[in-house]
Amino acid sequence: MSFSKDQITSAIRKAGIVPLFTHDNADEALSMVKAAYLGGMRVLEFTNRKSNALDVFIHIIKNRNQFPDLAIGIGTVMDAATTQKFIDASADFIISPILKPEMADVCKRGNKHWIPGCATITEIATAKDHGAEIIKIFPGSVLGPSFVSSVLSVIPNLQLMITGGVEPTEASIGSWFKAGAMAVGLGSQLFTKEILEKKDWNQLQQKVADSFAIVQRLKR
Repeated sequence: MSFSKDQITSAIRKAGIVPLFTHDNADEALSMVKAAYLGGMRVLEFTNRKSNALDVFIHIIKNRNQFPDLAIGIGTVMDAATTQKFIDASADFIISPILKPEMADVCKRGNKHWIPGCATITEIATAKDHGAEIIKIFPGSVLGPSFVSSVLSVIPNLQLMITGGVEPTEASIGSWFKAGAMAVGLGSQLFTKEILEKKDWNQLQQKVADSFAIVQRLKR
């Protein structure tokens, strides 16, 4: 099972939200993926923040037949070697909180989206020059929607995904879409500490569904 870069771009744009999470328990991580999937998500980011993240990611990928139309990427990737490991593990796309062009070369060879994190217009222009078709704006909580609209006034037609500080509310998500973002990343606001402690996957499914509904209302 694989997705083209165009298919992933389309999925991210259509969803408007990319749920992102990490977990060191493989079975619980799989349950979280299932809940997000049942909530309507068709694109998901697992983050490389635990010492066994690769093993957990491989477990998710081995069971991805349960989610036939779900694109699964890896986030918090910081270098070329790690990029290659996750591409070898069948990651559909690679997301980083930083701009490191060496990762672009690996993704280009693997025909995968390289989605680097940028916080300045210079970084954004550099990412674009190195082939990034989607660029992550991070941290959103520091930069704010006005940064996005200002960047797009100088470099139009960028596909920007915002991560960091986005809340699953119409006001928060709407402010980023109004500024010109193609999508937002939602992590701890969806995968809350309470949900993880209680393993309340039904609540997680509902939160994802509610967030997805917000996007659909905003796009009308």
